[in-house]
Amino acid sequence: MRNKLHTHPIGLTTLLSTLFATLFLVISTISFCVRGAGENNQTDGVGTSSKRDLPIYSVDLEEKKIAISFDCAWGIDHTDTLLSIMQEHDIRCTFFAVQFWVEKYPEYAKKIVDMGHELGTHSRTHSYMSKQTVAEIKDELTTSSQAIERVTGQKVTLFRPPYGDYDNDVIQTSLSLGIYPIQWDVDSLDWKNLSANEIAMRIVNGAKPGSIILCHNNGMHTAEALPILFTTLKNRGFTFVPIGELIYKENYYIDHNGKQIQNKSST
Repeated sequence: MRNKLHTHPIGLTTLLSTLFATLFLVISTISFCVRGAGENNQTDGVGTSSKRDLPIYSVDLEEKKIAISFDCAWGIDHTDTLLSIMQEHDIRCTFFAVQFWVEKYPEYAKKIVDMGHELGTHSRTHSYMSKQTVAEIKDELTTSSQAIERVTGQKVTLFRPPYGDYDNDVIQTSLSLGIYPIQWDVDSLDWKNLSANEIAMRIVNGAKPGSIILCHNNGMHTAEALPILFTTLKNRGFTFVPIGELIYKENYYIDHNGKQIQNKSST
């Protein structure tokens, strides 16, 4: 009898401790979930969500359309060769040029557009724009776009942030000016002076319907890689179009991976 009376309180204490521990875990989990939901839906006081805004990295497409792009900031050494190869393979693409590049090589900016390609802005000064104020971002985009339009006569509707660097202010300011911010989902890494075959294989293996490919006009072996990747991807059924013809212009959203998706809801 004494043994039963002696062991019963210990068993009860253990049971109560277990119940309290379980209850604490449940309450903590609920609290964490509620707090997390609140954090994801915070506002900045003017009704704007605090979630991170994203540029367009790729486009949700069933058609096997892709876009190849070239950033222009330093030099023109390989630009004629790039243009010649694209003409030979009947490819139209998108170039992104910094303002000082356009002002230094206006004949190339004009040649790009005259040959049927698209020219977007790569900023005015090629700086880290997430470190700038909204006014400075607006100036970067406005003055660089005006410089391109003066030389080419083509309205600028696309923007690629230098270094792929952006924040909400960069994205929102760009969109407020009617300019779509563009990133990429396939990186050639041609600026690392990879071989032509390495560049081509990175692009060929990474390309998917709706992909945006990043290259540079002054990459050491980029021009050599183009015939390989153009032939291979065309044989796989892909069609190359400028980014402006790849993206949706309205009625879309950007998912957490930066993929632009058209709204399916009926209007």
